[in-house]
Amino acid sequence: MATLDSVDLQLLAALSRDPRATVVALADALGLSRNTVQARMARLERDGVFLSFERAISTTAIGYPIEAFINVLVRQSQLPQIAEDLARIPEVLQAHGMSGGVDLFVRVACRDTQHLFDTDARILAIDGVERTETSLAMGEVIPYRIGPLLDLTRHQRGR
Repeated sequence: MATLDSVDLQLLAALSRDPRATVVALADALGLSRNTVQARMARLERDGVFLSFERAISTTAIGYPIEAFINVLVRQSQLPQIAEDLARIPEVLQAHGMSGGVDLFVRVACRDTQHLFDTDARILAIDGVERTETSLAMGEVIPYRIGPLLDLTRHQRGR
């Protein structure tokens, strides 16, 4: 796990506010040299601080307005193969291993409810999947964000 100092946290906060900020813009905003920002960004990337650099694209914009979350119960011994099989289903946007009564929490995007029904059936057909329970997403209430958590971390460290 990376050890983040106050400058790292300021850099990450600036990036959370403007993910497309250039190195030059970040350097200006933080009062640092371009080389310092570039070196820190490279270290943060090496240390695994940054998640995917893939742009967040609206599924609705590409014709998949229905999003759902599917709770999946599996035979644990087959989990690695099940994960590989899930990754081959294009409608699967994301999957998380869970503790508790559900083994996997899978986010999918579909064209309509029939497509969702068919996608769920493809997940159920994976060898080792025992049961699914689907919940339709009615709307995003709080989009993914990291800024408030960065602010809390900086505050707790007294910076």
